[in-house]
Amino acid sequence: MHAPVVIIGSGPAGLLLSHLLHVQGISSVILERKSRDYVEGRIRAGVLEMGTVGLMERVGVDARMKKEGIIHGGIYISLNGKRTHVNIEELTGGSTVMVYGQTEVTKDLIAARLAHGGEIVFEAEDVSLQGIEGDKPRVRYLKDGNMVEMTCDYVAACDGFHGVGRKTMPGVKELEKVYPFGWLGILAHAKPVADELIYAKHDRGFALCSMRSETVVRHYVQVPSSDKIEDWSDDRFWDELRTRLGEEDAELVNEGEVFEKSIAPLRSFVAEPMQHGRLFLAGDAAHIVPPTGAKGLNLAASDVHYLSEALIAKYKNNRSDLLDTYSDTALARVWKAERFSWWMTSMLHTFDDHNQFEGRIREAELQYILSSKAGLTTLSENYVGLPY
Repeated sequence: MHAPVVIIGSGPAGLLLSHLLHVQGISSVILERKSRDYVEGRIRAGVLEMGTVGLMERVGVDARMKKEGIIHGGIYISLNGKRTHVNIEELTGGSTVMVYGQTEVTKDLIAARLAHGGEIVFEAEDVSLQGIEGDKPRVRYLKDGNMVEMTCDYVAACDGFHGVGRKTMPGVKELEKVYPFGWLGILAHAKPVADELIYAKHDRGFALCSMRSETVVRHYVQVPSSDKIEDWSDDRFWDELRTRLGEEDAELVNEGEVFEKSIAPLRSFVAEPMQHGRLFLAGDAAHIVPPTGAKGLNLAASDVHYLSEALIAKYKNNRSDLLDTYSDTALARVWKAERFSWWMTSMLHTFDDHNQFEGRIREAELQYILSSKAGLTTLSENYVGLPY
């Protein structure tokens, strides 16, 4: 069996890439280690840059997103209980973001891919890659106890941080920063605290009030890396969230049934280069950002934008230049997003040294940003996403 492009991973990166190729008449096969139910149930990001929205529009998978997504033209930043509104739309000349959960993006893309006759092999186990330096790479996987081998022209590894793609690639340089805290996040049936997201810095730690819809909230509090879920009852979470928001905003918190609770570690990670031979990395397979800047899903989208353009140029015009420079092109945007995510994380979180020199510098920087139109414009331009 042969496919022009084999895509490993059916997260948003792999699915979106498959769609972008499909609309140009280029076929692909997606291999996914987990079941469809598992993939569609993963709780992930919820803020889409306009570039990501534009890609969903381009592939015609935007109907439900347009109906249910919530457009935001700003955010709030709270410093020890005092809230400031950042009018992102005004500061960027009209750019906005859309609140629409990654879980929903994934469901929409899977349904549309299958409806268009696309091939997604769920529960494809033990995927391995051979011959990536030649012109016909081979991909092997186990399905229902049978070993399957197929050939392809190119392999796109959109298989996440622990995937086989990066592990197969020789000579990869990995750069990483691990933060000494995580985010305890909940999903609850409740009304949002405000009309837009609240990013709160408090002496006790960071908090974020977000939403998935007008009736489902997604809230987070910064916790030590050593904390466990069982350390946090629902009552303790709500009390801590109120404390970090300050007295006025605490009164706006609506409690509701908590139906998901998890702790996510925070790290910054980049693998260089993002290509070798006929193998290309995209999304979390190549880079991880702390969630503070809402860049994880959006970086995956920009990666597959660049990769799809390169593959289309090859198949349509026999041009190899975009494939040859894919890694450099993608990494230029990746590093800018890594910088923004690191900056937001450093500035808004509380570290052990918050009463010492470094901590005071971080607080002074946030105070400056909040008092400066130039500073707020820089934050806003990065928040809505730099151009592709």
